[in-house]
Amino acid sequence: MDFLYNLLPLFKILFVFISMLAGIRLRLGVGPSILLGSIILALLTSMGVTSFLTASGAALADQKTLFLAVIVALIMVLSGLLERTGQAGRIMNSLTGYLKSPRLRLVFFPALIGLLPMPGGAIFSAPMIQEAANGLDVSGKDKVVINYWFRHVWELTWPLYPGMILGSALSGMSIFEFISYTFPGAVACIVLGYLFFLRPSVLPMTGSTTVAENTTAKTGVKKILIEGLPLITAIVGALFFEGTLAALFPGIPFETGIVIALFAAVCCAIFANPGSFKITRELLVEKRFLNMIFMILCVFIFKDILGASGLIDDLSQLAGGGAALIAAAVLVPFLVGFISGITLAYVGASMPLVVGLVHATGLSHQLHAWVILCMFSGFSGLMASPLHICFLLTCEYFKVDMYSAWKRVAIPSLMLMLLGVAYFLILL
Repeated sequence: MDFLYNLLPLFKILFVFISMLAGIRLRLGVGPSILLGSIILALLTSMGVTSFLTASGAALADQKTLFLAVIVALIMVLSGLLERTGQAGRIMNSLTGYLKSPRLRLVFFPALIGLLPMPGGAIFSAPMIQEAANGLDVSGKDKVVINYWFRHVWELTWPLYPGMILGSALSGMSIFEFISYTFPGAVACIVLGYLFFLRPSVLPMTGSTTVAENTTAKTGVKKILIEGLPLITAIVGALFFEGTLAALFPGIPFETGIVIALFAAVCCAIFANPGSFKITRELLVEKRFLNMIFMILCVFIFKDILGASGLIDDLSQLAGGGAALIAAAVLVPFLVGFISGITLAYVGASMPLVVGLVHATGLSHQLHAWVILCMFSGFSGLMASPLHICFLLTCEYFKVDMYSAWKRVAIPSLMLMLLGVAYFLILL
């Protein structure tokens, strides 16, 4: 009986996560599901209404919460503007003539769209893959897995992804310090994508010579730079402003530089495209936009409730903290990613638990390793998820049976997780 009583903290957190996953599965939305988990957590730990409201209010008023909400809002406005004004398409068209290799053309457009963190972005690159595959012996199933996989190769590296920004904020690292640890994820994704989907023995691509000879003429570099100015401003500006502000004003939060760069990028997109002010107003009141901001707020409420409940300290005593920490960094993010198919869901649900347990068990010097294990595990679950919106949209576009395509994606996704475990052991 004592043994079961000692496991009570583990049962509580499992029930909280099961409740959140059930909410996501029942399509309550990620934000409401995480908020539901926060309420259940408070009830299970007898926090009381006053303590719950106090912790929630502190979370909403926290500087990191507000900064992250603004950053995500700017990213969504930027990606929405580039999509709706056609500027994203113009960027890709301006680059087409530089791509002579048929294999490179097939992966380039989904990879380029992957730089724009738009939900369901794979449907944007699907028509381009269809065009790039004209005259080639490429099956619909091949088009599905190539479009889906290479659309996400940057997700563990690109600083504009809200999941990366949320992960860095929850772990207490700057976004670029965070990326300095996660960037091998992009290399692993590209290598796995080539081995499983592109190598000649898997994708023979007969007829490639003819297509290569008919490649569109090159566009001038000036045209590419003009069309790509918003993206260039966002990335280069974030690096510049963060470095400059850190040097001149050490007390200013690093997120300030990212906000300035993203605002400048949005301005570039607005002034380059007539009618952008109207599009911006529409984007700011869209349900998708409001849901994303609400989800960010709910994640930080959950993080603070988790800390105030005392459950992390209880879990850290379980089996010396090791078993709870491994479950939090591997099983929880993988399952949340697999069931939800949403990056912010697995980061928001599991990262606060991982960070809290790392500090509670006296392993703060290993924080980066555990955080990376959490990110790789969650992303592997996300890529293996049949509920991933990009996967569903791509299968629908190419009229391919979902199960047959999913079987080809599942194995490299699990391989990615194993590589993440190996990388974690190296970092320890």
